[in-house]
Amino acid sequence: MEGGKPSLALVYQAVQALYHDPDPTGKERASVWLGELQRSMYAWEISDQLLQLKQDVESCYFAAQTMKMKIQTSFYELPPETHNALRDSLLTHIQNLKDLSPIIVTQLALAIADLALQMASWKGCVHTLIEKYSNDISSMPFLVEILTVLPEEVHSRSLRIGANRRTEIIEDLAYYSSTVVTLLTTCVEKTGSDEKMLIKVFRCLGSWFNLGVLDSNFMASNQLLMVLFQVLQRDETSTNLHEAASDCVCSALYAIENVDTNMALALQLFQGVLTLETAYHMAVAREDLDKVLNYCRIFTELCETFLETTVRSPGQGMGDLRTLELLLICAGHPQYEVVEISFNFWYRLGEHLYKINDAALHTIFRPYIQRLLHCLARHCQLDPDHEGIPEDTDDFGEFRMRVSDLVKDVIFLVGSMECFSQLYSTLKEGNPPWEVTEAVLFIMAAIAKSKLKCSSGLFQHRENNPTLSEVLQQVVLLPESVHMAVRYTSIELVGEMSEVVDRNPRFLDPVLNYLMKGLREKPLASAAAKAIHNICSVCRDHMAQHFQGLLDIARSLDSFALSTEAAVGLLKGTALVLARLPLEKIAECLSDLCAVQVLALKKLLAEESTNGKSADPTVWLDRLAVIFRHTNPIVENGQTHPCQKVIQEIWPVLSDTLNTHQADNRIVERCCRCLRFAVRCVGKGSASLLQPLVTQMVSVYQVYPHSCFLYLGSILVDEYGMEEGCRQGLLDMLQALCMPTFQLLEQPNGLRNHPDTVDDLFRLATRFVQRSPVTLLSSSIIVHIIQCAIAATSLDHRDANCSVMKFVRDLIHTGVANDHEEDFEVRKQLIGQAMEQHGQQLITQLMHSCCFCLPPYTLPDVAEVLWEVMVFDRPTFCRWLESALKGLPKETSGGAVTVTHKQLTDFHKQVTSAEECKQVCWAIREFTRLFR
Repeated sequence: MEGGKPSLALVYQAVQALYHDPDPTGKERASVWLGELQRSMYAWEISDQLLQLKQDVESCYFAAQTMKMKIQTSFYELPPETHNALRDSLLTHIQNLKDLSPIIVTQLALAIADLALQMASWKGCVHTLIEKYSNDISSMPFLVEILTVLPEEVHSRSLRIGANRRTEIIEDLAYYSSTVVTLLTTCVEKTGSDEKMLIKVFRCLGSWFNLGVLDSNFMASNQLLMVLFQVLQRDETSTNLHEAASDCVCSALYAIENVDTNMALALQLFQGVLTLETAYHMAVAREDLDKVLNYCRIFTELCETFLETTVRSPGQGMGDLRTLELLLICAGHPQYEVVEISFNFWYRLGEHLYKINDAALHTIFRPYIQRLLHCLARHCQLDPDHEGIPEDTDDFGEFRMRVSDLVKDVIFLVGSMECFSQLYSTLKEGNPPWEVTEAVLFIMAAIAKSKLKCSSGLFQHRENNPTLSEVLQQVVLLPESVHMAVRYTSIELVGEMSEVVDRNPRFLDPVLNYLMKGLREKPLASAAAKAIHNICSVCRDHMAQHFQGLLDIARSLDSFALSTEAAVGLLKGTALVLARLPLEKIAECLSDLCAVQVLALKKLLAEESTNGKSADPTVWLDRLAVIFRHTNPIVENGQTHPCQKVIQEIWPVLSDTLNTHQADNRIVERCCRCLRFAVRCVGKGSASLLQPLVTQMVSVYQVYPHSCFLYLGSILVDEYGMEEGCRQGLLDMLQALCMPTFQLLEQPNGLRNHPDTVDDLFRLATRFVQRSPVTLLSSSIIVHIIQCAIAATSLDHRDANCSVMKFVRDLIHTGVANDHEEDFEVRKQLIGQAMEQHGQQLITQLMHSCCFCLPPYTLPDVAEVLWEVMVFDRPTFCRWLESALKGLPKETSGGAVTVTHKQLTDFHKQVTSAEECKQVCWAIREFTRLFR
């Protein structure tokens, strides 16, 4: 902090302002100032003093939170000789403040736990704490709190204690675990009727279960397990205690996932949970939804834990199918939130049975899935007094979407055709109320969507099933007088049945007429548009005869009440059909299809020039983009692309739109997207645009460096990079775009603040490497691009990091891959020079990045880069890696060993003797755990 250490009075004043200043700007100022204080060195001493003063809850909470944060993120600031004093001081504070507020106790407990995990010299901390405080009943609550958060913090993301220290701690905690359980048991005996204490005990026990260090044989015969189930069986148990006990049982069930090695405890839990059925019914009778949800969580966790046992030996021992009965009892509860808890289990069961693919097993589980589907159809019913179409954005709408996904995943067990037919017969035979009809149609639509998931999918049968044809016939005859929601869902169902229409072209006209009726009604328009889009995608050839009708819709698109997405979808469908027309008709029809959007853009530009007001052109740009993207006719070599002329005519309007809105990133991005699909649409046929487009991109980019220009540049390089006559022009473009890009990225935090620019720059550079490596490698810009790439390897951003790694990998690979092109030797020599210059720096930076900056999912990309360097020049790579490893820190600030000499040499050997890239990846994964 500037101006030295602030006075306690000033800090106290800022804390008061943070909590009590009525003016939001005052609060904000206090928050910023206190944040700076927390990051400074003075924070240690000041928070210690505030905790000693014990002036009020707010200042103590701020101090306790600051202590925790400093220990988590800045422990290295303290010299080792102060660690003992810090520990003693924190223990004094928690004892003195134990009655002030539970949230302060939790913050201090976290601070003590995080200190214990990092402070290697504090041996056997659990033993020390229990010895010191277990005899004083008033210290029990904070002692149990420390023992609860300690196991939780072992895998904390904010502590980088490393795998060696973590293993040491877990062994230590396992050694003292029975002492902790004995302490908790004594605690229950002493304070049996104190509900708050019981909740703390259950939370603590759950925390130790979650870490997986409790001895399961010791726990199987432990008193606490009985207490847990007694609490859950008792009708009068309070909500909070019930939740804590449920959480603890779920943690215990999760901890014995490997049932075979935890047999005794598994049996106790299995039998214990089965005794809770009566208690569940009692909670239902009392309409106590909180408890009902807790029981359902426990039953679901039981089924998840014994899933493999149930599939391996259904109906025997702990494969007892009563576990599934419990879930189906829950599925019968009138509130849909209850059944939703079990979805993940049903999904996993489906996945398991799908992989095993054993008909006898399927027969055993089929009745359960049938009953589940029956319950789901009932849960999906809208209220009888619901008006209008089904909402899909509220909680119930989201629940129905999850039902639809689950049905797709488990339907193969019942057989999609059988189920579809059964559902249809319930509609045909009875005369159900509208909400039942709608829910059945909704489930039928979900089954229709499952066509991709399984070989027994609805439309996999090549022969025509009479039910499918009949469903289509009946649905399109639904009168307009039926409930709006029934019509809406029936339209969705028709859209999902487009394969049936493709196989029975006689249905095409009635189906299109039915959907056109929907398109003209505001509530149904978007669903109808989506269904027409589906039919266009699947029945492209049959739809060619209806192209004029599609064109008429497209021309008057805005006369229908469509969502943006539905309008774009309709245009996509139209473009897909357009591409199937005879070549000589495509140009004229494409011109017609684009005319509406082009005229709208011209009108906006004219308004802009007359009254100076700029209107948003993105709707029209997105519509053009989707037309270009999906108009992909088959053009033989030598034929002129039918879309070429149309795109040349449209270019001036796009160019003017881009110029007019050049300062607006969102609109420029949409312009570039539209141009990207136009270029992709006609490929080499867009050559006449290359010069004016590149000139405009470069000139706008100098003033407004929108990263989408780099992306568009990569598309141009991909299309034209192999053309000898275009290479120099494209290189000039790259150099012109690189200058402002480097200026932007060289600012403080430039890489972190502009990940999109990093991503798109390296996409562009990678395209160059793929299309014309020698042009790039011989240029003066390559040195700067490589330097930028090395700096960006530490960037923790999924897309940007992936682009950087791909560039470096592909670059080195051009010197490795002997593709018998005549320029291979030149490439190899140029890569050799680049590696000589940057190799050591690259390897050192990569090792540092994957140990300290990058998340584990990026490691396969890092491994590929190391592999390519090694394949290029193994002996030199061995030296570079050795030097990089020597530079890594060997100890943490808390005095724990991060990495031993043997671990370093083992890793070096694993990587340098690897025979394939995935071995390098495994080695890095294991090695970087030492630093996390």
